[in-house]
Amino acid sequence: MAGEKNLALLLKNMQPRLNLGSYVFCIVPADFDLNGTTIIAAFREKEGVTVVLEVGLADKLNLVYETPMAWITLEVHSALDAVGLTAAVSHVLAKENISCNVIAAYHHDHIFVGKEDAQKALNALLKLTSAIK
Repeated sequence: MAGEKNLALLLKNMQPRLNLGSYVFCIVPADFDLNGTTIIAAFREKEGVTVVLEVGLADKLNLVYETPMAWITLEVHSALDAVGLTAAVSHVLAKENISCNVIAAYHHDHIFVGKEDAQKALNALLKLTSAIK
């Protein structure tokens, strides 16, 4: 089934869900052995590989990170070429003075916010989705 492209439908049906746990973004060398490590996401950059993983796992691997984050999944199946979802979500969070990092995966978009902003961010996203007619 193809992902949704209509912005109004994406916002109306996004069903933001707060995942349990604390997550961090870390950078590891390209040859770092992640074999068997449960990571949430990875992205290769020229400086190394950015990995997103649970804070406890980062501590176990002695990885350096800046701030623990909360992970919110938008449950709507968004198309990879949908226009406006990331902008709408980041705009609503910016109005609440909440920084966010967005990862668009094949089926869903994932929003990472400071752990202390988790409930405030979830409430802002729920308010956004309920405002769409």
